[in-house]
Amino acid sequence: MDLTAGHVWMMVCAALVLLMTPGLAFFYGGMTRAKGVLNMMMMSFVAIGLAGVVWVLWGNSMAGGGDNIAGLFGNPMTQFGMESLIGSEDLIGAGYGATFAIITVALISGSIADRAKFGAWALFVPIWVTLVYAPLAFWVWGGGLLSEEGAIGSWAGEAIDFAGGTVVHINAGIAGLVLALIIGQRKGFGRDPGQRPHNIPFVMLGAALLWFGWFGFNGGAAGTAEEAGLIWINTLTAPAAAMLAWILTERVRDGRPTSLGAASGVVAGLVAITPACANVSPVGAIGLGLVAGVLSALAVGLKYRWGYDDSLDVVGVHLVSGLAGTLALGFIALPIEGEGGGLFYGGGAAQLGAQTVAALVAMVFTGIMTLIIGLAIHKTLGLRIAEDDESTGVDLTAHAETAYEFGGLGTSGTFVPHPATSGHLKTRNKEEANA
Repeated sequence: MDLTAGHVWMMVCAALVLLMTPGLAFFYGGMTRAKGVLNMMMMSFVAIGLAGVVWVLWGNSMAGGGDNIAGLFGNPMTQFGMESLIGSEDLIGAGYGATFAIITVALISGSIADRAKFGAWALFVPIWVTLVYAPLAFWVWGGGLLSEEGAIGSWAGEAIDFAGGTVVHINAGIAGLVLALIIGQRKGFGRDPGQRPHNIPFVMLGAALLWFGWFGFNGGAAGTAEEAGLIWINTLTAPAAAMLAWILTERVRDGRPTSLGAASGVVAGLVAITPACANVSPVGAIGLGLVAGVLSALAVGLKYRWGYDDSLDVVGVHLVSGLAGTLALGFIALPIEGEGGGLFYGGGAAQLGAQTVAALVAMVFTGIMTLIIGLAIHKTLGLRIAEDDESTGVDLTAHAETAYEFGGLGTSGTFVPHPATSGHLKTRNKEEANA
């Protein structure tokens, strides 16, 4: 079979989506303390390795349909190891799907920054992709429960989720909230000024890479040139509007706009337009971005009022804006060939009902499953690092590395070896213990 423009387009889009996870590493890494940035970035990078392998072995088979088990997930053995796909163009779509699984689980890591055991996270990733992401992806995109012919979709109507409002963002947002509640607050949460973002340029670089990759995230499944054009424009305008809305909210509430707010607003708008990118007008995308920017800007402060330590605002951005984009389709979805559409187009309440049911099902399923997985790991291996390790910094204690050399090497003519890379770390720890 010849390589067509459509094949190349999907391969390029898959590469763009894969780039989003290193972009997320910068976005999240800049928002942490200086002594936790490497660990935060490693949580994204290890998600690529673990989720990528799981997807090839059984994840794609579970999410992709075909033989399925009670309509709940695809048979993991049907395409195990993708052996049956060799020689088929379906490998391109399978690779594209892998990048979605990777970025979804990586998003969760921001909720437990600075205090999670790296080994526990590495165990959580493949289990969660297998038991939560793959089944939900099957329900929405693989012909499962929420599809038009599924047990729920045939009753409530098929929800619109073009690129992952439920499967990616609501899914990751709820999982992040559950893990944050299980692992507990950081030491000094809401009081320690040292928990402020340590590198805003990293945050803005990460937001830029995410925005760039998001054109592949939303556009990879475009079926026609007309649809691709609409998706591209909406992926530009919604985050642009959300950024403006976020910094305006900051200006009114706090007296000044911030760079962190601008970057966060971009991501909130991208999240909101994800499920709706192919089904709303450019004006609708602007309105959706404005709403999402305001809602998420206000929502990120709720963690201090309600006491849950969602370190990097996975709940405030991904859950809130994911819900906004998913539910907004009940109001602003364009009619298809003159039929249906949202309430604002005279389509009635049917689409809003379908969107609401899909969002609720996703939240309940992900919440319960993540609670089971998280508690199982927490009660056995333990999710949280020791209090002393948290004070020292998870970079040094978990990885024997530091992101920055604040003294010694490079500051004078005398070479001072780093204890974590010169064999002196254990000696220093013993000396501190004896003292």
